[in-house]
Amino acid sequence: MKIVHLTSAHPRHDIRIFVKECATLADAGFDVTLVVADGLGEEIKSGVRIHDVGAKSGGRLARMTATVKRIYVAALALQPDVVHFHDPELLPAALRLKQAGIKVVYDVHEDMPRQILGKHWIPDRARPLVAGGFERIEDWAVSRFDAIVTSTPHIRDRFLSRNANSVAICNFPILSELVRDTAWESRRNEVCYLGSISRIRGIAPIIAALPDTHVRLNLAGLWSEAGLQQSMQREPGWARVNDLGVLDRQGVAAVLAKSKIGLVTLFPTPNYVDALPIKLFEYMAAGMPVIASDFPVWRAIVDDAGCGLLVDPQDPQAIAAAIGELMGDEERARAMGEAGRQAVLAKYSWAAEGEKLVALYRTLQPAVSPQ
Repeated sequence: MKIVHLTSAHPRHDIRIFVKECATLADAGFDVTLVVADGLGEEIKSGVRIHDVGAKSGGRLARMTATVKRIYVAALALQPDVVHFHDPELLPAALRLKQAGIKVVYDVHEDMPRQILGKHWIPDRARPLVAGGFERIEDWAVSRFDAIVTSTPHIRDRFLSRNANSVAICNFPILSELVRDTAWESRRNEVCYLGSISRIRGIAPIIAALPDTHVRLNLAGLWSEAGLQQSMQREPGWARVNDLGVLDRQGVAAVLAKSKIGLVTLFPTPNYVDALPIKLFEYMAAGMPVIASDFPVWRAIVDDAGCGLLVDPQDPQAIAAAIGELMGDEERARAMGEAGRQAVLAKYSWAAEGEKLVALYRTLQPAVSPQ
């Protein structure tokens, strides 16, 4: 079966799309191509063919029109059995591909209507209207696709009444990348934050907490808001930041191996309170205790595993106090880190999620007539 994954917005080696889903399907024996729009050319890696339709140019509107059209044309020309798309802006193209007789899988990474409510570039008064309009369109479209893949059970449950073939494929870590036998004594008095950096992901309270601690922050990821990095650099806590930029997977593993605490203090926006952020499970897999936002879904995970502390993510003093509590009790911190590691080994790894993805694709294969 020939499978073509489509993305107009993500990088070609995106962890969920390429490293996990495409490579897993290729390893299972499927013919897998990933269509991207980055201008970096053709590539074959991990058994996956990467087809580039050319770099995006212009702003969001250009990407959502001209780039989407190029991706649609490329997908149609590849004559796949199944198209698996990853960006909501590709919905119109996916509907046309479905009309052309191609099976379509929609991969929902985020609860987009709730995410729109936190988009800083949309005027405040317009956000509820935009979110409501998109939700109606998305709900109508998903009933026409062959399967829906979601990043969390919460998002899956939203779609089940409209498409019974909805499956949660969670963004759990690949253990071979991150699980290292790193001695606690070899770790530094450093905490880490990995991933996209923005205000609603809690960067300002983290920086504000640092002067009240005796640690440094390993900060790795893409700054997603114009001017935010410069604003944070003017804060007193910035003197305690190791600004590492965007790292490859080996770089991420190195940071996880040397840090003592992982921070995942996202703000309580509608899109985050029911999310399962990959960084939480990567910290756990790396054997470090976590300091996480006190959301019900996250509390259930952290309390069940006994792997960290929960705080008000908007309170710098609470974050600083949690860092101090763990740094002041090394044995407790070490035990929490090991408990998190064991929980990931038992329940939160990509291996089981990859098997669910392959099983879904087996159901999409055409029946073979007996000879």
